[in-house]
Amino acid sequence: MGIGSAEEYVDFFVNLNMGENVPLISFVNNEKMVLKQKLENKNIPKEPLKKGIEILEQLTKEISEMGQDKVIEKYQK
Repeated sequence: MGIGSAEEYVDFFVNLNMGENVPLISFVNNEKMVLKQKLENKNIPKEPLKKGIEILEQLTKEISEMGQDKVIEKYQK
């Protein structure tokens, strides 16, 4: 896994230019699902995946509390 911070996830999302068609929360939920599926693979180191899931869960919480635009603004500074 190459993404290790909330800033990197938000930057990745913004650079995909999906913001108008795909909300950040959908992107975060999809990424979380992918990482959870990868946890089932026995040949992949688990700690980076667990860290990624924790970051995504924090982003989910922030999005629900602050809204997508505020979260993007927070991490794009």
